Amino acid sequence: MPLPKEHLYTINDIYSLPDGKRAELIDGQIYYMAPPTRNHQRIVGELFATIREYIKQNNGTCETYISPFAVFLHKDNINYVEPDISIICDPNKLTDKGCFGAPDWIIEIVSPGSRRMDYYTKLFKYRTAGVREYWIVDPEKNRILVYNFELENTEDYTFADSIKAGIYNDLLINFSDIAYLLNI
Repeated sequence: MPLPKEHLYTINDIYSLPDGKRAELIDGQIYYMAPPTRNHQRIVGELFATIREYIKQNNGTCETYISPFAVFLHKDNINYVEPDISIICDPNKLTDKGCFGAPDWIIEIVSPGSRRMDYYTKLFKYRTAGVREYWIVDPEKNRILVYNFELENTEDYTFADSIKAGIYNDLLINFSDIAYLLNI
């Protein structure tokens, strides 16, 4: 007896979700997202503000976006993600709908429900899509994993560290400032 065919979802299914329901689409499979916690949003806000300010102060051309912001990783209709923070340096990838192709730098803040997605599924997808740098910020484990795919390098940090962004020469993000806000 043949196995039942797996249903592949598309971008149209994402756009058909009821208001307030958020999901990502990876290889035609839908992954629903829970609302973020207050601490999650505090981390996202601090990182976004730091990166955006650095870009402005240095007259940079990269653009920084926070979720929900559509990223169509492979320019197909079966992969759609909403990274917590996306930094895109190629303006040709940007439209009013989002980013078509891999952002240069993605940051994900781990939530209890997103742990497997952030550490495994998205790590693989981002690497194969051409993302240059991927940070996994895990406040529960007091850990920041920094993947520099261009250099094929991985570094492990804590919230006591200052971390240099790989796509910039002199951007350091002091995570102890963020830890202070979270009482870590």
